[in-house]
Amino acid sequence: MQTFSVFQLKPILLMLGASMALLACSPPETHSNKSTQASLENQEQTQVMAYARFVPERNDDFAWENDKVAFRVYGPAAPVKGHASGVDAWLKRVDYPIIDKWYLAHVNGISYHEDHGEGYDPYHVGISRGVGGSAIWLDNQPYYAHNYTEYKVIKSGGDEVVFNLSYEFETPLGTVSESKTVSLALGSQLYKVNSIFSLNGEPAPLPIAIGLTTHDEKAQVAFNADAGRISAWEVIDDLGIGTGVVISPSLVTGIKHIPSETKDESHIWIFTNSDAQGKLNYSAGFIWEGADSNTDTASWNDYLDNFAQ
Repeated sequence: MQTFSVFQLKPILLMLGASMALLACSPPETHSNKSTQASLENQEQTQVMAYARFVPERNDDFAWENDKVAFRVYGPAAPVKGHASGVDAWLKRVDYPIIDKWYLAHVNGISYHEDHGEGYDPYHVGISRGVGGSAIWLDNQPYYAHNYTEYKVIKSGGDEVVFNLSYEFETPLGTVSESKTVSLALGSQLYKVNSIFSLNGEPAPLPIAIGLTTHDEKAQVAFNADAGRISAWEVIDDLGIGTGVVISPSLVTGIKHIPSETKDESHIWIFTNSDAQGKLNYSAGFIWEGADSNTDTASWNDYLDNFAQ
């Protein structure tokens, strides 16, 4: 499986267009459609699958989904101001893939920030950690990347999607790199992360914080240290959204809700460390009342606690 640098790909993509980007960024057996348009015409979509791709037509986003939830992160072409490496939630109420369809609509001037029947993206990330973004935590301050620098799709189009994103950023300790392997299986509200953190090129134990944005304290937060869980619940457009992070309880070094008057900096954090080899595993995700009307704060927290067990 080839690893792609976004900076290396961009001249090629400019010449060949988004259709070839689909072929280059996914395994050949997963994506054989000749163009995004053809893919979408074939995808009025009864086939349920877990799916991910690089999105050059929209600022180098990288997006992934299953039958329950969808996510995206910003890429190198995203403006530095107002963007960072937090995880965005795309709220979907259908079990078939919507990533290609919504991005094509975006290119054609139809906003995915409005609900046209399948769901939409009202969830603001900005410079926050969004739904489970990680950071190096030093002197009560998070340090994190602006965007990923490389990506690799390992598995897509079946019952699980697996991919890797590479990050690099500066901290007071030195240059931190993260090799972040993400997986999302059908039926799950949570994506799983297996990361390796390095300091100045060598795997290292580092203080890590994983955050959930509270959207400037519009969300109510909760936690269960015994289950290694933090969670948040808020109402957007009259429907509830629950977000959560789950980590092995033995790895938890602290949990703290830190409000801020600065936009996008209010979070609930769960603190931990990468191990001696730089490794760290956790899960994060969300649920939306628009897709599951039976959910509420209590049932969401129960789901997260049972997931941890």
